[in-house]
Amino acid sequence: MSDRFDQGMKVRRSVLGDAHVDRAEANKTDFDLAFQTLITEGAWGTVWASDGISRRERSMITLALLAATGNFEEIPMHIRATARTGASKRDVLEAFQHVAIYAGVPRANHALKLAKATYAEMEAASDD
Repeated sequence: MSDRFDQGMKVRRSVLGDAHVDRAEANKTDFDLAFQTLITEGAWGTVWASDGISRRERSMITLALLAATGNFEEIPMHIRATARTGASKRDVLEAFQHVAIYAGVPRANHALKLAKATYAEMEAASDD
């Protein structure tokens, strides 16, 4: 694998956690190997590895873009990642308020619903 792939895996593990990445890696097949390499190198090894903005800011931007484009299935994963990126609940709320104004209230509303449920799961898990 490439240096960018190795850097991407390091960043991916740092942001998403070993358990998440280990599950994803265990589910990887020959069919999606090229795609997994693409996102590891491109998203994690290039975009998330950049020091141009902080991980907190990157997390907020990512959540806003996911909500604005209706890619809701990724939101819980990125809400869980806020525990590692430093984005607070207020940061997430601010990002989703921008989504409401610039991309639509229904998308922001659905993203908030997912965030609330994910935060509740995270808090319940920390109580165990």
